[in-house]
Order: sequence, then C-alpha cells, then structure tokens
Amino acid sequence: MPPTSRLLPRLRHDLEVMPSPVPEQPGLMIRDPYRFSDQTLIVPPLLARCLSCFDGQQSEMDLRERLTRLTGQVVVGEPAAHLIEALGEAGFLEDDVFAEMKGRREQAFRSAPHRSAVHAGGGYPAERQPLGDTLARSIGDGKTSASRGPLRGIAAPHVSPEGGFPSYGAAYGALPTDDGLGDRTFVILGTSHYGQPDRFGLTRKPFATPFGRTNTDSALVDALIRHAGADAIQEEDYCHAIEHSVEFQVVYLQHLFGANVRILPVLCGPFLTAHSGRRLPEENDAVAAFLGALGELNAKHGQRLFWVLGIDMAHVGARYGDAFHARAGEGPLLQTEARDRTRIDRINAGDAAGFWDLIGENGGDDLKWCGSSPIYTFLRAVPEAKGQLLRYQQWNIDPASVVSFAALGFS
Repeated sequence: MPPTSRLLPRLRHDLEVMPSPVPEQPGLMIRDPYRFSDQTLIVPPLLARCLSCFDGQQSEMDLRERLTRLTGQVVVGEPAAHLIEALGEAGFLEDDVFAEMKGRREQAFRSAPHRSAVHAGGGYPAERQPLGDTLARSIGDGKTSASRGPLRGIAAPHVSPEGGFPSYGAAYGALPTDDGLGDRTFVILGTSHYGQPDRFGLTRKPFATPFGRTNTDSALVDALIRHAGADAIQEEDYCHAIEHSVEFQVVYLQHLFGANVRILPVLCGPFLTAHSGRRLPEENDAVAAFLGALGELNAKHGQRLFWVLGIDMAHVGARYGDAFHARAGEGPLLQTEARDRTRIDRINAGDAAGFWDLIGENGGDDLKWCGSSPIYTFLRAVPEAKGQLLRYQQWNIDPASVVSFAALGFS
C-alpha cells in the first residue's frame, strides 16, 4: 500500500487546543495536559483547518487533497508531511510513539519514591522562603474568626494561588494552629481534571514541596481499597503526578503545620449523572462503594481526620465555550454569583441531594462547576457537617473568562 494511502493516526482527544496566545504566530496552540509530552505546538491557521483529517478514517492522500482545495496548489506533499511529522514527534497522535511515551511517564510515576512538586515555580514560588512569605501574606490578608464551632473541614480554591489569594487566605486563616490540629490526617478531596469518570484516584506516595515531604496515610489508603474495590479506585493514579488541586492544599497545610503533616490525597473524577440518566452519583455501584468506604472511615476515625476540599466553582466566558466576554462581578456574572450562592446554601446545609439537583437543573451543569464531585463526596461521607461561607470570589483568568470560587468552613 502506498504511504499516502495508509490511514493517518487519530489526533488524541485529550489534548488542550486553544487559539495561539502569540500574536506573531496565529493559529491553534496544542499542548498535552497530562504531560506525557513536554512539547507545545502552534499550528498555523491553514494547517489547523486540516486537523480534522486526523480522525483515524482518512489517509495522507485525503490530507493532501484538503490542502490542495485550501491553497489552490497542486504540490502540497511537503507541508502535509511536515504536519504529520510534527504531530507524531510531539506525541499528539494515537500511535506507537505516543504509546511508548505514555508508558514511560506512567512507569516513572509508579516507581518514583515521592510525588514531585510539579507546579512549584509556576503556580507558586519554588524556593522555601519566598513561598513561606507568600502564603503568610495570603493567610494574614484573609484571616477570619468566623466559625460556628470546632471545624471538621474547609473548602478552598484550587485555582492558582495568585488568582485565589483572598479565598485561600480566608479558608486557611480559619484553621487554629495551637489545638493539635496538625496531628490529624488531612483528607484532601481534590478535583481530578483528567481522571476517569466515576473513579477515585489514590496514591501512597509522600508529596514533596519546597517545604519538604509530607507522609500519606497508607493505612487509610489500604482501607479504602479494601472496602471500595478496584472498580471504584485507580491505584497509584498517574493523574496525581500532574494534578494541582491537591498540591496547592498541601503547601498551605505544610506552611501552617510543618512539612510532616499527614495526608490522605483523593482525586475525584467527574460524576456523569447529569448526562447519563442516573439521578444521583451513588446509583453507580462503584461510586456508591467508594462513598460508603469513605463514610466508614469518617465513622471510625472521625476525631483524627480533618477534611480539605480543593474546589473551584463556575467557569464562564470565551475560554469555556460561552459566546460572550465575561468580566468578574459584571453583567451575566451577577447572575452567576446568585446561582453560585444558591448552590453554596445547599452545601452549607449538608443537603447533598439538593446540591446535586442544582448541578443538573438545566440538563447538565451549564455553570461548569469544577469541584462538584469532591463536594458531593464530602457531603455523603460526612453528612453531619454544616458549612459557613467565609469568602466568595470571582477572578478573570483572562480578559474574557471568569472562574469563581469560595472559602467555606465546616463544623
């Protein structure tokens, strides 16, 4: 079979594709959120219109014919070959190159002695002293005494600390540092941005940050695996290697209580109930098994556990597929805040079912809350918890897009 007649590999569906941020290089920017590949490509506008040829059903000949129609030129073999080569070498195609790349990264995480601080130097300062100064300023600015009683947990953002500075400060500023809280195990429920739906990702690895290494409570990890089973849990989930929703909480906890804090890091994949006809997440057997296992841990070890939720809320504006430019606290974002606060009321009341009804009220979560799974998991595992809003915030992540988040205290 001539090379031009062979089917082209499929373009990976899990890549981040967005307009190029470089004015001198228009087109589409493509990068790998899983970090299997470290490369970033900017595909020029003309070639970007040919990416649909990488659907696993078309050949290089089809790609060349598409280029010929777009350019009016007959000789297009060189740009076609260059596009195929660039995508393949970057690991952006579903082929043997990507399979080998993926396998190496996953094995490297499995065999690593600890989970590295992959967001140090990007999401927060990579050096101990500047990091400590930054977090101290955040907590000092957000310090609050608002609480209805002894805290059982908090919810904080997982957006970059730069964007969520006041809300991080309000959440962690509510924690007492002189009553033995640091001796508990912090159960960190984080959003799994890249994890499998209806699955929970666990790891036994200690988390390394500029402050030092934490310890993961392996006995509790083993208990969850034993009681929830393999259908519910991804062990040594590679998503932990890249995910920020837990890492950002770890650095705040280390700052307050020292590097030797003990954690139980849990990544919560998305629940598909809003789109699959199931009414509640636990109507999936695997989800029900995990929620039950986590609830058993709470019932058995409640006095030595403290719960930390790493969650963001609404995602609105051009970056998130909306047909308007969003500005924090203005126009449509006023209604977003009102709807956010209605959901927060259900969370604070401990009303898991009522909260989930709001998530699916328009046939799916049109506010695109990035944290509904950890929240629901917490409400089912710790049904006695009642919350209090400590801070609400909206932040323009870019000039046309807004993320909302909050600080909550649970007593």
